[in-house]
Amino acid sequence: MEIIIQPDPASASALAARVIVRLLRAKPDAVLGLATGSTPLLLYRELIRLHAAGEADFSRVRTFNLDEYIGLAPEHPQSYHSFMWQNLFGHINIDPRNVRIPDGQAADVPAFCAQYEEQIRAAGGIDIQVLGIGTDGHVGFNEPSSSLASRTRIKTLTVQTRRDNARYFGSEDQVPQHVITMGVGTVMDARQCLLLAFGSAKAPAIAAAVEGPITAMNPASILQMHPTAKVLLDEPAAASLKRADYYRWVYASKPDWQRL
Repeated sequence: MEIIIQPDPASASALAARVIVRLLRAKPDAVLGLATGSTPLLLYRELIRLHAAGEADFSRVRTFNLDEYIGLAPEHPQSYHSFMWQNLFGHINIDPRNVRIPDGQAADVPAFCAQYEEQIRAAGGIDIQVLGIGTDGHVGFNEPSSSLASRTRIKTLTVQTRRDNARYFGSEDQVPQHVITMGVGTVMDARQCLLLAFGSAKAPAIAAAVEGPITAMNPASILQMHPTAKVLLDEPAAASLKRADYYRWVYASKPDWQRL
């Protein structure tokens, strides 16, 4: 696990964008695992900017989103289908046929989840998985106590997650109770993970995930076991890390060929 602390979210997001663009140049048909919510917005804006500048080509890229609310139609303004097309896909040259987002209206949810896993395998696996982290350490919608070997499945949201997401819906009561999410094991199969976290509210979860024990009570902590996981933070999100100065020193001391 590589911890990269930057002054602000824009700087951290720009580094994450560089990682993705570097992959696209080496592998134009790369498979990206994508996240939603406020955390990746600056990353997506930077990717849009790089595409407009002719530095990022998405024409052959394939994508799989982490999750979707059950019961929301794709056109619902708070669905993750809508989010992705409004904040990324609608502004780049991606082929809609290469976009995969969980179906929140699937008639047979277990069958759909099995199919989603098979689609990821058929695509050759995910090259880079973009992640955020919840205030309780969840990744995707893998809430605390989720199996660290779990695959794509239905999950029931915690009160905390519904409370955190209420700002998008107008009230907590309007947040769906159930979702389809990639599992922790699915996330761990990605060849590289980029976890972004910004703001002081994320500091306790980040400290537990990075420096605490590996535990299902903080699902993000399993990334300690990933061979290529980068955790990109702003200063407030890094505030509770005991070894923050060491992480800064390590990143500043990298040889040029290792720099992002």
